[in-house]
Amino acid sequence: MPKVTVRYWAAAKAAAGVAEESHDAATLAEALDAARARHPGELVRVLQRCSFLVDGDPVGTREHETVRLADGGTVEVLPPFAGG
Repeated sequence: MPKVTVRYWAAAKAAAGVAEESHDAATLAEALDAARARHPGELVRVLQRCSFLVDGDPVGTREHETVRLADGGTVEVLPPFAGG
């Protein structure tokens, strides 16, 4: 199973209480499920509004179950940002 780093930004970082953490996950869906299990509560709500980058590439509207993760990869969790 690939080990990936999940990096939280802004409201996601505040909700998780950490800037980043590692998860064992083969897909983006598995990584997000692991994050929800580790941080029930506010992070679950914040993730509903987030966009994601996997190894620098936007996930966009792809189904999270179809987004494969590579060992040593990175998932960036990006809540909506105000301003520019």
